[in-house]
Amino acid sequence: MDTRYDDVVDQIEARYGEARYADALAVLDAATGLEPWSAELAHLRACVLGAAGDPDGALRALQHASAAGDWWRPEILTDDDDLTALQDRPEFQYLVAKSADRAVDDPTPALVSYPEKSPKGVVMALPGAGQRAEHARRDWAGVLDLGHALVCVESSRRMSPMYRTWPDPELATADIARALAELPPELADLPLIAAGFSAGGRVALDWALTARPVPAAGVLAMAPALREVPGSTAGSLSPATIWIGADDDLLEVVNAAEPQLPGCTIERLPDLGHAFPADFAHRLAAML
Repeated sequence: MDTRYDDVVDQIEARYGEARYADALAVLDAATGLEPWSAELAHLRACVLGAAGDPDGALRALQHASAAGDWWRPEILTDDDDLTALQDRPEFQYLVAKSADRAVDDPTPALVSYPEKSPKGVVMALPGAGQRAEHARRDWAGVLDLGHALVCVESSRRMSPMYRTWPDPELATADIARALAELPPELADLPLIAAGFSAGGRVALDWALTARPVPAAGVLAMAPALREVPGSTAGSLSPATIWIGADDDLLEVVNAAEPQLPGCTIERLPDLGHAFPADFAHRLAAML
């Protein structure tokens, strides 16, 4: 899996978080070979410039990318605090409207991986915002050593050409249903565990709790980006585990949701932010 874009984003976010905006721009200027991510990099540049107090530069970055054919769903532009100074400008509003006309969803086939022996179950893993199925396959690969097939499903909702996430519960359910319908016959009747990270973890929990599109035998969620928990559940789940870093900004939301998740074990992992722990494969073994 090509991680060059991920590495650049990590560098930019670290500098952005420390208000080192010139250094973040230097990382962007030095990035090469990332043409498929031109829209995402332009948005990052605009956000850094906006945060640095240069709204004109932010607008130029977006206009340049738009002129080359790039696009972003409107909320990416209109809901971003770094771009607040642009919201009332007619040229920005034109860019938003033009971008919305270009935005399209794009369903993709699931990635299916098999254990060495006949699988005893299926873990369907959903990646986080901005991630692809390849990220889920990397992060959840430990289930293969435990005798489970791994099916990685990415959202069909594109917020920009390369950035996918799960903002729409109904669309997420449809994406899962499509992946299930396309399962190889030898996996179709095996126990099914919903799994996911961040936004994908939220969707996995919603799926398991509501049994939509089909019942799941259990749920494993890493750092779920919870918004709200379904008001009614379809029954008990086992295993049902949430892992969340003690230093994760989402911990407060997960803690608040705990009373609405009966039967779900929440493990708070020390010295961990919004990421997978180094011993995640061991933790999977304890569950599966």
